[in-house]
Amino acid sequence: MQLIPAIDLLDGKVVRLLQGRYEDVTVYAEDPLGEALRFEEEGARRLHVVDLDGARSGVPAHAALVRSIVERTGLEVQVGGGIRSRAQAEAWLEAGARRVVVGTAALVSPAEIEALCRAHPGRVIVAVDARDGIVATDGWQLSSGIAAVDLAVQVDGWGVDGILFTDIARDGTRAGPALEATASLQAAVTAEVIASGGVGSLADLNALKARGIRAAVAGRAVYERTLSVREACLLGET
Repeated sequence: MQLIPAIDLLDGKVVRLLQGRYEDVTVYAEDPLGEALRFEEEGARRLHVVDLDGARSGVPAHAALVRSIVERTGLEVQVGGGIRSRAQAEAWLEAGARRVVVGTAALVSPAEIEALCRAHPGRVIVAVDARDGIVATDGWQLSSGIAAVDLAVQVDGWGVDGILFTDIARDGTRAGPALEATASLQAAVTAEVIASGGVGSLADLNALKARGIRAAVAGRAVYERTLSVREACLLGET
């Protein structure tokens, strides 16, 4: 089990949204680089960075900040939020991101994102964000009408490095991950499914591990210290 701490960026600050609502935001830090350095010191190997301004507008808004994290840490940084085209994804890869996370684009421009996956094996993650099993798009503001498992199976055929599955109703709540839905998704695909949404404790990570899930993203819990990055990383070594 690998914990991937999350840094969500809004107006240059580290924040968390509750269930994806921009009007329900909590600011946790003014120094995103400092948080990234802390996570690295505590044993994290990967970092999940989300450009929330970009997710809402479709235009990346924190390129310089993300570049500084890439350049000043040894973390494998995966970047998402507002990546709506192959060109935008490749710009992040050229800037040093180890992986890019695309969401809406996988539905809007599937041929383009499939080509991106095949051109950059091991470096593309597709986000499958769902409410009641249905994929949400455009920063979680719209419903696609497409079942999460159907999208996951489709992108799995493209050779994605991973599928980031978020149960939006649990995001930012620390109420526990969607165990059954996440495990069912993993059973349907060969790519690694990364759990997201509701992860709040070591017990949650152990529960995911028991269901065959090998990685999880956590945000609010690591800032409110209900989940220790150091202890979670030690768990990952066992």
